[in-house]
Amino acid sequence: MLIKAFIDYLRYERGLSERTIEEYASDLKAFEEFYKSLESDLTWESVDTDVVREWVVRKMEQGNKASSVQRRLSALRTFYRYLMKRGMVDHDPVRSLASPKKERTLPAFIRDEEMQRLLDQPGMFVDSFEGRRDRLIIELFYETGLRLSELTGLDLGSIDPEARLLRVIGKGNKQRIVPFGDRLLHIINIYIGERSLLPALQTDALFVTSKGARMTGPQVRTMVKAKLGLVTSQRKRSPHVLRHTFATTMLNHDADLQTVKELLGHERLQTTEIYTHTTFEELKQVYAHAHPRAAGTDKK
Repeated sequence: MLIKAFIDYLRYERGLSERTIEEYASDLKAFEEFYKSLESDLTWESVDTDVVREWVVRKMEQGNKASSVQRRLSALRTFYRYLMKRGMVDHDPVRSLASPKKERTLPAFIRDEEMQRLLDQPGMFVDSFEGRRDRLIIELFYETGLRLSELTGLDLGSIDPEARLLRVIGKGNKQRIVPFGDRLLHIINIYIGERSLLPALQTDALFVTSKGARMTGPQVRTMVKAKLGLVTSQRKRSPHVLRHTFATTMLNHDADLQTVKELLGHERLQTTEIYTHTTFEELKQVYAHAHPRAAGTDKK
C-alpha cells in the first residue's frame, strides 16, 4: 500500500514520466523482496539502517556498479522522505547512510608507440600548408598538454621563441607559462613562415585556415579525431585525449606530480592525481606481459 501511495504521488502530484515511475516502483519492490528474505516480519516501518547497509553491500558484492547502487539508493531516499513528511513512518533508515563512491573513470590516452607512428611515419600528413599546420597542432597538444580552447586562443604574440615559452590563457582567464623544446620551435618557425605567405590573413591567430581566418574548436577537433583514427581504434579520439596523453607520458617518464599539475594548469593536485592511476594500470599491464609468473595479474 505504501508503494502504491508513493507511485500515485509521483504520477499525479510530481507529474513524472511513466518510465521514471516504473524505475522507482521496480527499485522499491526489489528492496522489499530483499528485506522480507531476511526476516518475514520486517516492514517498511521497521527496516533500519543496518538492513539498508546490508542491501548496499549485497548489491556491490553481486558486481553492480556504484552508480547503479546510488540510483537505487536515491529511490529509497526519496521514498522514505515522502513517508516521513506524511507521518507514515517515524524514522528514515537511509538518511545517515553514505552512498558508495562512484568508480573514477581512467582518462583515455594514446600509447607512446601510436603517437610515434602518427608523427614519424611518412604519409600521415599531406605535404601542404594544411598538412604542416595539422602536424604542428598535434605536436603542440602532445608536447604541452594544452586544452582545445587554449590552443585555438593562441596568437603569434603568445610565443616567446628566445625563451621557448608559450603564454597561455587558461580557465578563469588565468595566464600560465608553458615551456617547449628546440625541435618544436623549429616546426613552429617553418609553419609561421608558410602562414605569412597566405594571401588573405585576417587575424593574429597562430592557427589559421587556408583563407586566413582563426581556426575554430570544431575544426581542430574534427582534424584531431581523423588523425588519431589512423593509429588507434579507441572510441575517444579528441584533443582532450592528447592532453591526457601528455600527462600520462610525463608521469611515465619520471616527471613529478606537482610539475605536471603546473603544466596542465590544474587548480588542485587531486585533479592531476587521476593520471597516477593511469600510469599504475600501465605498469600492471607491462608486468603481467613481461614476468613469466605474472599470468592473470592485470585481470585482478
